[in-house]
Amino acid sequence: MASAGTSSIRTRRPSRVAAGQASATTTGEERTFLQQYAAQFQRLCQGSEHWMSALIRVKAVLLEASRAGKKIILAGNGGSAAIASHVAVDLTKNAGIRAVNFNEADLITCFANDYGYEHWLAKAIECYGEPGDVLIAVSSSGRSQNMLEACHAARRRGFASIVTLSGFSSENPLRQLGDHNLWVESKAYNLVELTHLFWLLALVDLIIGRTEYSASPGSAVSSCSDPRRPSS
Repeated sequence: MASAGTSSIRTRRPSRVAAGQASATTTGEERTFLQQYAAQFQRLCQGSEHWMSALIRVKAVLLEASRAGKKIILAGNGGSAAIASHVAVDLTKNAGIRAVNFNEADLITCFANDYGYEHWLAKAIECYGEPGDVLIAVSSSGRSQNMLEACHAARRRGFASIVTLSGFSSENPLRQLGDHNLWVESKAYNLVELTHLFWLLALVDLIIGRTEYSASPGSAVSSCSDPRRPSS
């Protein structure tokens, strides 16, 4: 018994049965969440075949630019910048399409400091872009001002084509600026970015013409210095 002036608090440990039931409930809810997540992604990938026709057209644009000795510039912010880096390497190494991005910290900090963040990418395109190049602009919201300015700069520079990938509102401004515009009907950032990455990697494999190939340097469709390009 507790002595005077003190209190005694007794707690009962949850039984193993109760703990197991709670764990099962949580696991069930988490599994349902993931099933719904996968279903949403599947819907975005398969709900419309518009993206397939768009990627076939973009493939032709990239091959034409590559045959002319021009390059592909990919750009994005945050997760979209990571997608741009990933795809630029895959286009160059695996598909034999010369592609670059502007993700170097020194370039970004210098140009953003001197010209403002909204204009740094446009300035990079002015400095490094050439007439006949292709810009692939990736933005989940389609509203990032630096991406919009980049498209205007590419147009002024005489780029052969501008490809945009966006999401959220169907009326987002980036979607209005490209020659080929792929839009994800979702307001979920990660699902939009997943779909963008899926589309762009599908584009790489579409150019190559297969999905399984060696990762060794000799496995690319053709050398980036070779003016010949696959015609299929």
